[in-house]
Amino acid sequence: MPELPEVETVRRGVQAQVVGRRITAVEVGRERTVRRTSRQALIDGLTGATILAANRRGKYLLCPLDTGDELMVHLRMSGRLLVAAAGTPRPAHTHVVMHLSGSPRQELWFVDPRTFGEVVVFDPANVDVELPELARLGVDPIADGLTRTQLATLLAGRRRLLKPLLLDQHVVAGVGNIYADESLHRARLRHDRLADSLTSREVGRLRDAVVSVLTEAVEAGGSTLTDTQYVDIEGGQGWFQVHHRVYDRAGQRCITCGKADIQRVMMGGRSTCFCPRCQH
Repeated sequence: MPELPEVETVRRGVQAQVVGRRITAVEVGRERTVRRTSRQALIDGLTGATILAANRRGKYLLCPLDTGDELMVHLRMSGRLLVAAAGTPRPAHTHVVMHLSGSPRQELWFVDPRTFGEVVVFDPANVDVELPELARLGVDPIADGLTRTQLATLLAGRRRLLKPLLLDQHVVAGVGNIYADESLHRARLRHDRLADSLTSREVGRLRDAVVSVLTEAVEAGGSTLTDTQYVDIEGGQGWFQVHHRVYDRAGQRCITCGKADIQRVMMGGRSTCFCPRCQH
């Protein structure tokens, strides 16, 4: 699933190429993509609207419209948001097409082979009802900033394992499996430590690791893996995967210590990769 760096990369593409343009027409194919409302609700909510900005909270792309509503796009497992010249052959599984004003004539596509993603128009004044999970998001380490004091408060008194806590979007918004593994490795912390067992120094290391890993991944355009569909708005791949030290490297020698092999275990149905020597 695209995580914070991937969605931030897409957001920057939308900011550069789509913001300020009017949506002249909308096509909706697969009904599942608009399951939260309806095909007609999306068409009515977008047609004639101008996109005023491109924002992000966690893994949610949020675009205010000049109508007062907002456009929300969640890529989930395999969603892609692409800009292409009008008339370009559309890839399979293109479920939403937004025709954009201006020259050259272009379209904004939402492509999603697995159809877990969503495209929604909602009233931001009614977000608690229309998108309750968005209203409950935790701190976004990039959009909000994350201080050591904030992280210490989030961890204090929580008898939960560290990695599942980092993956909880109500606690820290935007971190998924890739960047949790990479952040914990950089912080030299095991995934199965209890959150409230961290010392002040360890909390500081974790905070610095989360922010630095996410920031570096954003600058690298995110991570494009062999088993994912993620690309940026122009179809380009990210390259932070070449800097992964543990994620998807099970059985390989740790490039940090050079003395142990990366191990892979399952936690809550998700894989976790770590170095038993660096993260003891």
